[in-house]
Amino acid sequence: MKLNYRIEKEGKAHFLFVTGDLIGDEVGPKLVELVSDAVNEKISFFVVDLSEVRYISSSGIGLLITMLTKMRNSGGEVYLTSPSEHVQKLLIITKLNNIFTVFPTIAEAKKEIA
Repeated sequence: MKLNYRIEKEGKAHFLFVTGDLIGDEVGPKLVELVSDAVNEKISFFVVDLSEVRYISSSGIGLLITMLTKMRNSGGEVYLTSPSEHVQKLLIITKLNNIFTVFPTIAEAKKEIA
């Protein structure tokens, strides 16, 4: 399933809502560009909502790590929210749940940022 996304800007955070399969295809560089834009705009938090992501490939994982590295290098942070059960298992197996801060809902991520 093709990946679609939309971004919402709110205060010092950008919220990225992704739908489909996160496989690091041609959409990947665009997502990294969104993070670069956020860094240039001095955004502190980049929140990726995974509630509509069914599948993440190894390239998709690499993409998330690239986004995290860019944000952390500029003193920011990437939060992941609402992973499906399948994606949650993947985060645990790959130990990414120890690297990323994962919130069960976007509302909880917003509370953390506020």
